[in-house]
Amino acid sequence: MLNGKKVLLGVSGGIAAYKACALTSKLVQQGADVKVIMTEGATEFVQPLTFQALSRNPVYTDAFDEKNPEKIAHIDLADWSDLIILAPATAHLLGRIANGLADDMLTTTLLAATSPVYVAPAMNVHMYAHPSVKKNLIELEKMGYRFIEPGDGYLACGYVGKGRLEEPERIIEVINNHEKKTEVMKGKKVLITAGPTQEIIDPVRFFTNHSSGKMGYALAQAAKDLGAEVTLISGPVSLAKIAGIRTIDVQSADEMYQAVIKEFPEQDLVIKSAAVADYRPKQTSDQKLKKKDGDLVIELERTQDILATLGKEKTNQYLVGFAAESEQPLTYGKEKLKRKQLDAIVINEIGFQKGFQSDHNEVVFYTKDEEEHRIPYATKKEIAEKLMQLVNRKMTEE
Repeated sequence: MLNGKKVLLGVSGGIAAYKACALTSKLVQQGADVKVIMTEGATEFVQPLTFQALSRNPVYTDAFDEKNPEKIAHIDLADWSDLIILAPATAHLLGRIANGLADDMLTTTLLAATSPVYVAPAMNVHMYAHPSVKKNLIELEKMGYRFIEPGDGYLACGYVGKGRLEEPERIIEVINNHEKKTEVMKGKKVLITAGPTQEIIDPVRFFTNHSSGKMGYALAQAAKDLGAEVTLISGPVSLAKIAGIRTIDVQSADEMYQAVIKEFPEQDLVIKSAAVADYRPKQTSDQKLKKKDGDLVIELERTQDILATLGKEKTNQYLVGFAAESEQPLTYGKEKLKRKQLDAIVINEIGFQKGFQSDHNEVVFYTKDEEEHRIPYATKKEIAEKLMQLVNRKMTEE
C-alpha cells in the first residue's frame, strides 16, 4: 500500500531516533518517496546527512531555511505528503501538537497538513503513563491522529515497560493494514444521524430524551476509517466534532427531517441512529410560561417520521434503522424493520450500563432477509466497527 506514496517522516529528539533511520530505509524499500523533517533535538542523536543518504531527499530542520524562494517549505511539504509518520514522537512533541503550537519546522508543517498522521510514541514508561501525556493522546485522537502503540521492553533509561518505539517493520505493517482498511468503503457516501432532538416548549424549556449520540458518532468514525465520505447529522450533544467528517448540527425533529431529506438522494448508505422525538408541543410560547396553581396540560402533536419516509423514498440506498426497546426488543425491532421498509435494523434493549448515555452496549443486527448477528456486550466503538463491517458486506452482496 505504500508503493508510490509520498511519506513525510517527522523525527523528534529521543534516543529512539536511531530506529527512524531503519524506518526510512524500509519505507524506501517499500517504494515510498520519503522526505524527513527533524526537530533540533533529533539532530543531537542522528545527523541529517544520515536521513538524506537513506531517503535520497533533502532533510528539513529549520523553518527559516527556505531552500526554494518560490515556495514556502512547510506549506509545500504539507501539501506534498500523502501521509505523515511521527517516529519517534516524544512527550514534548505530543504536548506541542496537541496544543496547536508551531515553533519549529515539524510542528509548523503539521498544522498545515491535511493528510493522515500516524504517531509512534516513544518515552519512559512513567512518562507514557503521566496524566498530561494521556490527556494529549486523547486530544490528538479526537483530532484524527492515528496511533501506533509503543511496545513493552527494555528502555534506554534502564526501565522495562511500555514506552519503547515499535520496530520499523511493525510500524509499516500497521500503516499498510490501515491503508488497506481505508479502501473498503472508498467512494461510498454515508449519512448517519446521531443524538437526541429538543422540542421547544418556551424559551427555557424543551422536551428531549437521554440519547448521548455516542453510538452515532462511533459509527461515523468507523465509516470514515473504512474510507467512506461521511456526513453526520447531529442533534444537541456534548461530543467533540470528528476530524474529517462533515457535521450538520440540528436541534428539533423537524430540522433533522429537513436535513436528512436534503442529503438523502446522494447517499449510498443511511444509518439512522438518532433518537428523534415522536411528539412535539402543538403550541410553543415566545415567553417563559409562569408557574400557576393546578396542573399544566401541554398538547402534543406527531412529528414527521423520518425513517418511514426514507423507507418509502429510497431507490438504491441501503437503509439501516435503530430500535432501542425496554421490553421484547427482538419482537418490536423486527416489526419496525418491516413496517418502515428497512434493509436492516440494529436492535438493543436499554438498561443498566448499556444503551443511552453508556459507553457500552450489546445489540442484534437483523436484516430484511432474516439474517441475524448478535454482537455481545462491548464498547460502542467496538460495536460500531463490527456493525460497519456487517453493513458493508450486506451492501456488497446486493
